[in-house]
Amino acid sequence: MIPYGPMRLLDSVSVPSDPGVRDAVGPARCDDARVSLGGRPDREDEVGEDMSMTTPPEGYVRSADGSTIALESTGAGPALILIEAAAHYRAFSSFTGLTQLLSDRFTVYRYDRRGRGDSTDTLPYSVDREVEDIAALVDQAGGSAYVYGFSSGALLGLHAAAAGVAIPRLALLEPPLDDDETQAPSSLTTELEELTGAGRGSDAVEYFQISIGVPDEIIEDSRGTPAWKAMESVAHTLVYDCRISEATAPEVFAAVTAPTLVLDSDGSTDDLSGWASQVAARLPNATHRSLAGEWHGLADEVLAPVLIEFFTASADETP
Repeated sequence: MIPYGPMRLLDSVSVPSDPGVRDAVGPARCDDARVSLGGRPDREDEVGEDMSMTTPPEGYVRSADGSTIALESTGAGPALILIEAAAHYRAFSSFTGLTQLLSDRFTVYRYDRRGRGDSTDTLPYSVDREVEDIAALVDQAGGSAYVYGFSSGALLGLHAAAAGVAIPRLALLEPPLDDDETQAPSSLTTELEELTGAGRGSDAVEYFQISIGVPDEIIEDSRGTPAWKAMESVAHTLVYDCRISEATAPEVFAAVTAPTLVLDSDGSTDDLSGWASQVAARLPNATHRSLAGEWHGLADEVLAPVLIEFFTASADETP
């Protein structure tokens, strides 16, 4: 099981010159508390009171467990929520250019998944809590929203649709599958828990990158850069993405009835393209397409027109 993340680390993601990341990554075991980043609303278990019924600050939604999820929207039209892959969030995003291309047709929502960026977290982690985050975003967007998810973010989109969140159409780019259907923690999950639990966030990022097949020269070139520090600041959430993959059982696919478009890049390796094909085959109402691209990535100019065509199709058209 490998919850892939995007690999355009140095030239295609948005990394601020001062990303405001932590110098040290705190404990990441699921039974440990996580230190709140400065400037964020406090988390329920940090302040010792139930915040689930309070109004969240502007730019946030309140999830069912009281966590505050940071979001932003741009554009006009039907709501479209973008779900980031492993180790990514708004300040270190794969979606900056894509958002610009989609905002003429949609109200595009980007958000920091829990435990990342300006969003808080409530432990212990569960996939259901991330699904509840998406449900809160959909409510904020008016009660229904299209969803596009990339990599492990695509798996999270599947879980949300399977849980009955109002997602009329769903698009997925290269969702990684767990070949072990026992749903037991993998060696990758266990090792990441140990590394982040020991405060070794940088080592966890490196181990994750090696595990998903990133070439050595890319790892060396990116170590110590703002991109690396951005990933290191959320290294504990790599465990979350592993758990999403492990939880993606056959019954999840069977429960997704929304029209779904599953995409892959013709520049990806056989495992990624094969998983995309398998996901499409397991879904009741899905189509699989391969597009011209690089390893585990598509140019925004290639992807955006395909998403627009799919999300603007009439209800009686097949994906």
